[in-house]
Amino acid sequence: MTGFLILPVLAALLAGGVWYFTIGRRHAGPPKTPVFGPNPTIPDAHPQGKIPTLKMPTATGWAPGQKPTAAPGLAVTAFAMGLKHPRWAYVLPNGDVLIAESSTLPSKVTGFMDYAMNRVMRRAGAQRESANRITLLRDADGDGVPEVREVFLENLSQPFGMALVGDTFYVGNTDSVVAFPYVEGQTRITAPGRKLTDLKPGGHWTRNLIASKDGRKLYIGVGSIGNIAEGGIELEQDRAAILELDLETNERRVFASGLRNPVGMAWEPTTGSLWTVVNERDGLGDETPPDYLTSVQDGGFYGWPYSYWGKTVDDRVPQDPAMVAKALTPDYALGGHTASLGLCWLPEGTLPGMPQGMVIGQHGSWNRSILSGYKMILVPFVNGRPEGAPIELLTDFLAPDEKTSYGRPVGVTIAKDGSLLLVDDVGDAVWRVTGAAGR
Repeated sequence: MTGFLILPVLAALLAGGVWYFTIGRRHAGPPKTPVFGPNPTIPDAHPQGKIPTLKMPTATGWAPGQKPTAAPGLAVTAFAMGLKHPRWAYVLPNGDVLIAESSTLPSKVTGFMDYAMNRVMRRAGAQRESANRITLLRDADGDGVPEVREVFLENLSQPFGMALVGDTFYVGNTDSVVAFPYVEGQTRITAPGRKLTDLKPGGHWTRNLIASKDGRKLYIGVGSIGNIAEGGIELEQDRAAILELDLETNERRVFASGLRNPVGMAWEPTTGSLWTVVNERDGLGDETPPDYLTSVQDGGFYGWPYSYWGKTVDDRVPQDPAMVAKALTPDYALGGHTASLGLCWLPEGTLPGMPQGMVIGQHGSWNRSILSGYKMILVPFVNGRPEGAPIELLTDFLAPDEKTSYGRPVGVTIAKDGSLLLVDDVGDAVWRVTGAAGR
């Protein structure tokens, strides 16, 4: 057999009465611990074949009064609850916080595994009806609780990334980038949008945006359609990449490629470099390969689908030696299948006792035997480079027995008052992190 299948558990799943199920291949050896850092020891690949490990807890949301656990010296409070699958946050210059509410849609069912995956994803809270809107939250009195909640934009197409340049507000829909006129202080945009460029929907559907410092360019994170380009590399054109869109000429080019699913993007202030977090491929083991944080070079190629962590070849993929030869090694491993999505720069002194660095929202794994992620972490930076072990800022989104997830971290950003905001799609919440009382 190519794997193992727990029939009673699977039957219960299909009947809707089990918290998770696991199918896939068991491998000998002790449980793997997450691989972190600039020089990770990555276990050898153990291809799982057509039946991968598939394990995900049931999403329950947060009970009244329940919340994540903050690191010592920090405090966490609910900034907003009762949203509809919030995914991303953006802070306007006047302090208004915009939340993109959108969701993964069911994949096309072509066989048993597609059907099973859809069922698991629904139970995990990953698939819902997509709200297709952006909600505005305004905390005018600065008490950490918004008094205003308005629909800022609606009737969008799985919106995710947002960016404001001058008086133009940009939205990354799954199938396009659209521009809207914006007037400071308005709580709702009713003017029609102007499409700037089409994007290919399907597969990894999120389209994050970040503007260049001079406001002339827009960078767009576009994930792959497949895991390892199963449908052919031609289908992946302009995908698994960060695209650059010139806002003056509307010309578009590939800025960096070979990035299976680049989602969060942030500017590092010391060097001025663009950084991103990337979700790597599945089906090679719990820790193989790790997701990663990396600086992004103009014209750089980062290996997908031919290789990972530089030039480690993935034998499941028809090879292109010339592409492997130029594959760049990422800067910092973030653990296997942690689904690191959110990314923002945290200046030193923003949170008491915390160094400067990159804050990362780890959405959490679904395809490893022991779950990983389900937390918000900080990777410290020194002289423009990541240095040291990650610091856990928010934890306990996942129950200790791995049967239940109360929430799943996604987008992260710094509010105008210096608090750190984390978007939690399963918990339908936005969490606010500050120094604890007296700090």
